[in-house]
Amino acid sequence: MKLLAIDTSTEACSAALLIDGQVLEEYALAPRQHTQLILPMVERLLATAGASLRQLDGIAFGRGPGAFTGLRVAAGVTQGLAFGAELPVVPVSSLAALAHAAWRLHGAKRVLAVLDARMHEVYWGAWHVDGMGQTRPEGVEQVIPPAAAPLPSGTGWFAAGHGWLAYEAILTPRFASIESGRDGHLLPRAHDVALIGAYLARHGGLLPAEAAQPVYLRDRVAEKPKSV
Repeated sequence: MKLLAIDTSTEACSAALLIDGQVLEEYALAPRQHTQLILPMVERLLATAGASLRQLDGIAFGRGPGAFTGLRVAAGVTQGLAFGAELPVVPVSSLAALAHAAWRLHGAKRVLAVLDARMHEVYWGAWHVDGMGQTRPEGVEQVIPPAAAPLPSGTGWFAAGHGWLAYEAILTPRFASIESGRDGHLLPRAHDVALIGAYLARHGGLLPAEAAQPVYLRDRVAEKPKSV
């Protein structure tokens, strides 16, 4: 499996190249610089690997939820590259990528993936990670006030994402009894988008280039919530 992956769903910007089980990644914490950084990252990765886009099996991308502008960048770049190289695409949940990173870096198998959605809300998802590239949700991804975040079943949940830092005073008391650990600085990365994307690609997840569309969860991104 040869797969390019990109993620610009948060203030982090990253690209990764998965070739025969090995991952090369470029990562930068660079708010508002995604459009300047992402294509040069892709070009450097391909040059390092001595590969071209047309030699790949597809392009995986972080489809959201996340920052409105960042999701548009990822979807637009993915679609443009895929059309140009006649490649299929693999949309990957940004929250699933965050959960997978918690598994890869911390060994977490149950992950509460939470990103700060601004406007006094969080992007919320409970995920099980069953192995390399294998993530499955418990319930649905949501954009909700942190005080309304649902309690998942069981205990031993790892808290991942900057939503835990932004709303620590609200979330910590609510989930202290089931939390097993925390990394509030962890963000979605292309490394994990690539690994999930490869798993999905092997199981029928390759889609035509026009399917590279963002998933915002919050439809009215410019409005403030009616109640907090």
